Amino acid sequence: MHWIFSLSLLILLEALADIFAKEWSLHGTWIRGAGSLLAYVIANMFWLIALRDGAGLARGAIIFSVASAILAVGIGLFLYKEQLTTAQIIGICIGVVSIALLFWE
Repeated sequence: MHWIFSLSLLILLEALADIFAKEWSLHGTWIRGAGSLLAYVIANMFWLIALRDGAGLARGAIIFSVASAILAVGIGLFLYKEQLTTAQIIGICIGVVSIALLFWE
């Protein structure tokens, strides 16, 4: 399970890139856009490492997708005061269940 560290860094850097991207969309400064692109590139380097270390494409992609989505939702809710619909909350819950099922042995 050595790949979890790399996958965690991927998720955190992706969240940082998402913040830069949101800030760019709100304020339009190119330094924020460039920061977003740089963070996305560095994040994806950790994806390559996670794959090499045994994350598995299917399992790793699902964990990354759900975890980064949940983190992005948290950022949207707390930093940018965005709102969720009931359907979106249900979708998040299903995503959490999918992660639990991936690790269920």
